[in-house]
Amino acid sequence: MDEANVALRPATADDFWVFERQAVDPDAAGTFNWSGYRDVRATRRRFEENGLITPDGGCLVVEHDGTAAGTVVWRKVDYGPPAWWCWNIGISLLPDQRGKGVGTIAQKHLVAYLFDTTPVQRVEAYTDVENVAEQRALEKAGLTREGVLRATQFREGRWRDLVMYAIVRR
Repeated sequence: MDEANVALRPATADDFWVFERQAVDPDAAGTFNWSGYRDVRATRRRFEENGLITPDGGCLVVEHDGTAAGTVVWRKVDYGPPAWWCWNIGISLLPDQRGKGVGTIAQKHLVAYLFDTTPVQRVEAYTDVENVAEQRALEKAGLTREGVLRATQFREGRWRDLVMYAIVRR
């Protein structure tokens, strides 16, 4: 896949069909991102207030060949005093965009964006231990597997283990 065919950009009002679909369609959210129906009105309120980008995190639209393919997000994670923090990232691609390498490139672009625009030293991501495709995508995007977080995500009626990945600024 050509990296030039995948881009990240701020959300626009025209993108709300993506957020609405991810909020109410389990297939659109994906097996590992679906944890029940969400109120998309809250996303619209945040969009109107701050464009879905704040000092503590944000959301960008993933474009593949000029079409909205999903979203990437980041949020600040504190590790002690206020000066010790990193970004935690995530991705949600629409079903027709999965398995093409779009996720790998989008997460690679997001890591580069965060290192280029913030003083962060570390970017991390979690994924379900059963989500082998995302584990491969994170590794291809340059993140290193660091370990397993036991019983940290509730999905499908039970607690699930997550694998932690991270990359540090060179």
